[in-house]
Amino acid sequence: MTGDPLAANRRRTPRRSRRWPRVLAVVVGAAVLFALGVALGLALDDRPVPGGTQTVVRTLEPLPQSPP
Repeated sequence: MTGDPLAANRRRTPRRSRRWPRVLAVVVGAAVLFALGVALGLALDDRPVPGGTQTVVRTLEPLPQSPP
């Protein structure tokens, strides 16, 4: 073996500390993707159904009446 065993431990420590921001970024990214998926699903569910019933209201004017 060459080198100091303590030096090897010192080299590994920064790698372990750099892993947490990456894990945190992955978790936050997954949460954002999940939220976007839920929002898209709700938006698609709220759209109107094609071919639904449509009600139209008209006011008719009475025809003039002739006296009997």
